[in-house]
Amino acid sequence: MSAYSLSVNPATRTLSTAEARRETLVESAVHVFAERGFHGTPTAEVAKAAGISQAYLFRLFPTKTELYVAAVERCFERTLGVFQAAAAAAEASGAEVLPAMGEAYAELLADRDALLGQLQAHAAAVNDPAVREAVRRGFARLYEFVARASRAGDDEIQAWLAHGMLLNVLAAMDAQSVDAPWARALLRPRH
Repeated sequence: MSAYSLSVNPATRTLSTAEARRETLVESAVHVFAERGFHGTPTAEVAKAAGISQAYLFRLFPTKTELYVAAVERCFERTLGVFQAAAAAAEASGAEVLPAMGEAYAELLADRDALLGQLQAHAAAVNDPAVREAVRRGFARLYEFVARASRAGDDEIQAWLAHGMLLNVLAAMDAQSVDAPWARALLRPRH
């Protein structure tokens, strides 16, 4: 079997070299794009962080936009995974699902790549239709899961998601380090 083939047994599937490099590249892209955004990050920096050549980057992702969309999708996958784990734990313990997902999300925002990745994606979505569509798809998946898992009504889900977006902005400005009435009021847990 060559280094580029997959094992036959799906239970013990191993990634081919190209698939493994693609995974490494997407993970590196999440980190590098989170720091400097779509327009501020040269693909050479992403390739260097992934330990590959820029030419190989473009073999895996023919355009910078395709690579960025993959990084945005990875950020949404992580958030969805956090929501799924929190919902499962809440259901197993008899706790309310929506508050459990909210707490898990607040913890996720401590991950700088998760926070900045989301903010950068929203900013890039303003001017790039492919990124905008990736953000819409990701947000739709989050909404659909939250609605299914929580069984909450649209108004409650809208308020919950809006609060999550507020948490993004507050975390970006490091509001938790500000000792002022506005910061304390906005950072107060939502019930």
